Amino acid sequence: MRGGSGEMFDAIAARYDLMNRLLSMGLDQGWRREAVRSLELGSRAPHGTVLDLATGTGDLALAIADAHDVRVIGIDPSAKMLEVGKQKVRYAHLDHRVELRLGDAQALELEDQSVDGVTMAFGIRNVPDRPKALREMARVTRDGGRVAILELSEPRDGILSKLAQVHIHTVVPWLGSVLSGASEYGYLQKSIAAFPPPEEFAETMRQSGLDVVSVEPLTFGVVCLYVGTPSRGGRGVAGGRAGKG
Repeated sequence: MRGGSGEMFDAIAARYDLMNRLLSMGLDQGWRREAVRSLELGSRAPHGTVLDLATGTGDLALAIADAHDVRVIGIDPSAKMLEVGKQKVRYAHLDHRVELRLGDAQALELEDQSVDGVTMAFGIRNVPDRPKALREMARVTRDGGRVAILELSEPRDGILSKLAQVHIHTVVPWLGSVLSGASEYGYLQKSIAAFPPPEEFAETMRQSGLDVVSVEPLTFGVVCLYVGTPSRGGRGVAGGRAGKG
């Protein structure tokens, strides 16, 4: 679960994957598989290129490369997170298809319409200028390609919403601090609470040049999967449809 600046996460890079498994109760890998599925690469771009933003230690980039015979470019602002990710790429023998590099989601050094899909897992809420990053995603994605964004959410309704809020506001910062020896996980719960509701973020996507294909709550709304496709007219016009958690 990404949050804050690259420097903030340099301090916890070595334990980042373990913390993700513990804090998500092992569900985070399944969420990433849903993001990969939503790209629909198999029939549309079986040998294309996918961009993974906020790639961190490369979990989603590796999941994409494992599922499809594509080239994956992973970009992240944290050098130490990328060091861990590059080790994982080498261990998986995917150096020839997965490239991890430093970069900023708000200013991508890629040509227009140069990738077949874009993913971003647990990073968009911490980008200073979200519309700018979304416009960059739309710019670099080829016509018909998909942008899949996973983001943590704070459930506001339902019988499990209170339990989820306790987990986010109490368990996450406490367990993160105890096991990582760092205070960055206190920032995590604050950034989740500050992120806009799904319908509001979907509208930001539309205003930033993405037609919204779907907004799918996962695990009772703890996470949302937003899927869009570039709208070359400058503003997304397709209405988002609610999915089932």
